[in-house]
Amino acid sequence: MNIVITGSLGNIGKPLTTQLVGEGHQVTVISSNPAKQQPIEALGARAAIGFLAYTGFLVESFSGAEAVFCMIPPDFSQPDQIRYYKNLGDNYGEAIRKTGVKRVIHLSSYGAHLPSGTGFITGSYQVEQVLNGIPDLRLTHIRPTFFYYNLLAFIDMIKTAGFIGAVYGGKDKLAMVSPQDIAVAVAEELVKTEAIKAVRYVNSDNRTCEEVAAVIGRAINKPDLQWLVLPKEEVLKTLKSHDMPEEVANKLVELGEAIHSGLLREDYEQHTPPLGQVKLEAYAREFAEIFKQKS
Repeated sequence: MNIVITGSLGNIGKPLTTQLVGEGHQVTVISSNPAKQQPIEALGARAAIGFLAYTGFLVESFSGAEAVFCMIPPDFSQPDQIRYYKNLGDNYGEAIRKTGVKRVIHLSSYGAHLPSGTGFITGSYQVEQVLNGIPDLRLTHIRPTFFYYNLLAFIDMIKTAGFIGAVYGGKDKLAMVSPQDIAVAVAEELVKTEAIKAVRYVNSDNRTCEEVAAVIGRAINKPDLQWLVLPKEEVLKTLKSHDMPEEVANKLVELGEAIHSGLLREDYEQHTPPLGQVKLEAYAREFAEIFKQKS
């Protein structure tokens, strides 16, 4: 198959490209970074260097493709994250319509069934609606859960305060996923011709935040590590003291509150998938190596 991958050689893109090329598919990888051309070609794929903001580039890149993997690359320099998501979603939609691509896998998020109240994930909801509006498109939204590597954001707190703290924690349930398991799911969906689902959740492990802290704590030789639920006002104050823009801080806390209340999981709980291969204990070893390296 002729397949186009967005997201460059990131945490999902690299294992996804490697798998698809290994299966004999003709793969084009889109990246905005010219320095990625050689690594992409070294994997046996074709590099398309350009910007997702330019629909002309997307039309050129998607032309002739039998399937496309669409994701919104993280860019926290964007002052309005929701608008950023929506704009790129619109660009994808225009390119898909103009090129007649028939099979699209969109990297969304758990919680994207809701139009509001989920922080940045509202952007994923909006992109889903854009793509849903394209007629005769064989479309699947991949909705991964909480990425394991999001835990890395707590390293400084662990080192300075000795605990993990957020507006969610304690006995709150946390569904977590490895990019490797997401890549496997996306690869499966890209080549499907039958039994296509509109939504596919991807998850690697389910634990409470207390259990996450215990596993991470053992890995970093802090067996008494706790994950505390902190007041919203305290969290916002801390985020803003680190020069985080107010809108970004508010959306981040709103997302955390959706985890704490269980709102983010409500549709996931109705469609729980088989768990992936990468369990928390395996990721904890990776976390520990990064923790040691960070001064």
